Amino acid sequence: MLKEFKAFIARGNVVDLAVGVIIGAAFTSIVTSLTKNLINPLIGLFIGKMDLSGLVFTVGSAHFRYGLFIDSIINFLIIALVVFLMVKLINRLMPSTEKQSPAPSASETYLKEIRDLLQNK
Repeated sequence: MLKEFKAFIARGNVVDLAVGVIIGAAFTSIVTSLTKNLINPLIGLFIGKMDLSGLVFTVGSAHFRYGLFIDSIINFLIIALVVFLMVKLINRLMPSTEKQSPAPSASETYLKEIRDLLQNK
């Protein structure tokens, strides 16, 4: 069982996944900082409040912090845009792995037409 576990950990996919998670966590902190320190003050200039996270409305004893929700939406949109651009760039740089089948020869085409004609009778 130990050998199987070692073989599982040594696979490239597991290592790639671990690296992706670590980089993703670091990237998330960068985007959070960008949103909190640059984008929110810019949006705050237009709505008159510098800190969106402080936007709250209260109903009875419940506090709805919609400013934090707006922060989360902005973070998500930035991360989604960057991931989209990265995937688009990787797809452009990586050669296509799809094999294109050669066009059928004339004899194959004629045989298919004959087959189709015989099936219609």
